[in-house]
Amino acid sequence: MAAEPLVQLRDIHKQYPGVYALKGVDFDLRPGEVHALVGENGAGKSTLIKILAGACAFERGEYLMEGQPAGIASPQDAIRRGISVVYQELELAPRLSVAENIFFGRLPSRRGRVLWAQLYRESAAILAQVGLEVDPRLWVERLDLAARQMVEIARALSCRARVLIMDEPTSALTPAEISRLFGLIRRLREQGTAILYVSHKLEEILTLADRVTVLRDGARVGTFAAEALDEGQLITLMVGRPLGELFSRTHQARQTVALEVKELSTARVHDISFAVAEGEIVGFSGLMGAGRTEVARAVLGLDQRLGGEVWVGGQAVPADSCAAARQLGLGLVPEDRRAEGIFPQLGVGHNLSIAALEQFSRRGWIRRDQEQEAVAEQVRRLEVRTPSLEQRMALLSGGNQQKVLIARWLLREGLRVLLVDEPTRGIDVGARAEIYRLLDLLAGQGLALVVISSELPELLGLCDRIYVMKGGRITGQVQRAEATQERLLAMAL
Repeated sequence: MAAEPLVQLRDIHKQYPGVYALKGVDFDLRPGEVHALVGENGAGKSTLIKILAGACAFERGEYLMEGQPAGIASPQDAIRRGISVVYQELELAPRLSVAENIFFGRLPSRRGRVLWAQLYRESAAILAQVGLEVDPRLWVERLDLAARQMVEIARALSCRARVLIMDEPTSALTPAEISRLFGLIRRLREQGTAILYVSHKLEEILTLADRVTVLRDGARVGTFAAEALDEGQLITLMVGRPLGELFSRTHQARQTVALEVKELSTARVHDISFAVAEGEIVGFSGLMGAGRTEVARAVLGLDQRLGGEVWVGGQAVPADSCAAARQLGLGLVPEDRRAEGIFPQLGVGHNLSIAALEQFSRRGWIRRDQEQEAVAEQVRRLEVRTPSLEQRMALLSGGNQQKVLIARWLLREGLRVLLVDEPTRGIDVGARAEIYRLLDLLAGQGLALVVISSELPELLGLCDRIYVMKGGRITGQVQRAEATQERLLAMAL
């Protein structure tokens, strides 16, 4: 007999301006289970999580814990009731230590003085639980994205939660780290913790979950035993139709070289040499910390060049000059949308046009009519789903935010090379297919693309050639016809 629900949402309704986020949704979570929540971006998953966490009020419905009104009106209420959340967008203080982040607002103290030895000791124990080997006294800003993700998980565990909500917890983790996290989740489940798991990686859902609830367009499609589903069925439930082939390949590389990099070195990468032709998609693979993102930063001039050359369309790119790289036709869609890509409180229109404002300027004044017309055309072309160009970027789904970042560069005249770092991080399967089709279309129009990804199937499906990195160096190159996941992993190790 199934355990009684620890948490229940009944007939939950929530609206935002222009968006009906949740339409009469029912959801329950039992002790000692992993209950997965899936759906396309914009289906209502994030809103449901925020309601459970006390970060968002709802207009109609009931929120119960152990059959009684939960009385949760703030995140502090949720934490006191034993509900902890690991959000997809990390909420750490970069200029505080790992330990201070783990126990933020709950530092052990006596007579107004922090007990630092106790803080570091307890933090080290929790870090060991999640398998992260870092000094708890280290500032968070010195950690890479994967390590920060594990610190966020450690902070949630430090609250001794009865309910643990995990939103895309593996988006920045290596296979080894994912394996450790899964082991931790299974131990917590055996201890009776109720776990709500949100992920766009369907193979994770089917491996880990006991039950799966599917949302579509703000409504609950149904709740199913995970063992009764396969990936195809799950995709159909999420998008309302069979998706067909995830990757489309219509592009064909040309003879003209668009980007040539010769023996490029920075403090993080060494002797990097590669070339990309017009209409070609070249991938970069490697384990976390291998230097993939740093290659993009070096090419664009974000990191100081210590040696080597970069050529775009036969013209040399001056060292350490992003502006010159941009003028010669280089663009970058960064790995971390929130921290380095979007301006969350600005509208879609301003986010999209910000890299091309000089095209709409005359004598220091921006021609707003021309800007708006060009922006609207890109929104139509890339099928960005937004109620208006004034909609704040923070309110768009991850997939639509990613389209805006790509459109930002397509708006620039003379774009020749686009570097895309983790093109589908935190994006649902339907939006992934749209991004893949878009990248294939752009390559077909002659744009040279560099795709950096931790997702091996993504690289294998998209790329004409793949470079593999380890320790800041390129360890090999594989043609599409010869590439397999096993071969890429072997070269990365």
